[in-house]
Amino acid sequence: MFRAVVVGAGMAADFWLPPLCARDDVQITAIVEIDPARGSSLIERYGLGCEQYPQVATAVTETDANLVVNLTPPAAHRAVAEEALAAGCDVFGEKPVAESLADARAITASARAAGRRYIVMQNRRFAPGMRALREGIAAGLIGRPTFVCADMFVAPHHYGGFREETMEHPLLLDMAIHTFDQARFLIGADPVSVYCHEFNPAGSWYLGNAAASCVFEFGDGTVFSYRGSWVGEGCATSFDATWRVTGTAGSVLWDGVGAPRGEAALRSDSRYFWPTERVGWPNPELDRDATHHSEAIEATLNTLRAGGCPETDSADNIPSLAMALAAIISGRERRLVSLPR
Repeated sequence: MFRAVVVGAGMAADFWLPPLCARDDVQITAIVEIDPARGSSLIERYGLGCEQYPQVATAVTETDANLVVNLTPPAAHRAVAEEALAAGCDVFGEKPVAESLADARAITASARAAGRRYIVMQNRRFAPGMRALREGIAAGLIGRPTFVCADMFVAPHHYGGFREETMEHPLLLDMAIHTFDQARFLIGADPVSVYCHEFNPAGSWYLGNAAASCVFEFGDGTVFSYRGSWVGEGCATSFDATWRVTGTAGSVLWDGVGAPRGEAALRSDSRYFWPTERVGWPNPELDRDATHHSEAIEATLNTLRAGGCPETDSADNIPSLAMALAAIISGRERRLVSLPR
């Protein structure tokens, strides 16, 4: 049984709690929230029947918890994680793993020292269409990937809070990190360099930069191109972006919603443009959750229960954070930036 303390009662809780509460092996034992009114509202909204506590360690001790769900803003991730890990809990938290690589590495070291796990919610890689996209690529249906492109243009007006009011890099650090993590998942390698142009378009309602264009080179030679905007009014993509992956034998498209569609080239000695044929791509199952939290939580908790290492353990997730942070440096300094290895 997972006895879980939820830290933070902001908007993220409404994505996490329904799939957590739907599991027979999860009991929410406590809420930790700096705003008592918001914490009480969350308890009432989901009928949790638990108490609020002012500190993580106290909540863990008094409710005999073994899991902490960290839904705090990124600036608080390290403090919450280290307190929870020291109290003997695994931690499953919102992305990014931390605000800096130093903090991310410190959290990972603390988890190892405690014999526990810190898992990052990279829910977008659990989209059924993304899993199907990777399955076909891994099967070699378009040969070896050489050029991966993703576009994410949406314009959410309802967020408010730290994303709109305080974050310097709301797109790159809060949303693009999802797409960056998906790119790592698809390519099966880590990037070595990035050039980024980050900016805040006219009419933006964000304090920080809400748009960016990035080009990453990966260690295996694959190039990943990302274009995104948090203020992209009209002709919106899905939050999972639209994807084109070109390989040595063909290409595949995914609109972020349905099934991938691939075409392979047919060699011809007489044709200027070689003909192509549709590839029988794996079809994803019907999506149960538009944000994919259900799939991510199911996979993570099932792996923890079996004693394994979840797919988005913090040690694996650090390169995704490194992509976002390197892009920020490149955007600020207008230069090519090498990523740490």
